[in-house]
Amino acid sequence: MHLVTFLYAAAVARLSELRREPERGDSPVPTAVIIAGLVVAGAAVTAIVLTKATTWMNSIKNP
Repeated sequence: MHLVTFLYAAAVARLSELRREPERGDSPVPTAVIIAGLVVAGAAVTAIVLTKATTWMNSIKNP
């Protein structure tokens, strides 16, 4: 009987604690959108640098 009482008291305490904290942080969706945006921006910068480096290397004349 003591175990049932303990579990009931623990459940009631946890539920009341959850009700007191309405703010539980941000959703993971905005974080995923930010990460995806950073990946796209990084890929774009890499592509631009690769293009400029290739153009520069091709402009060098061989002796």
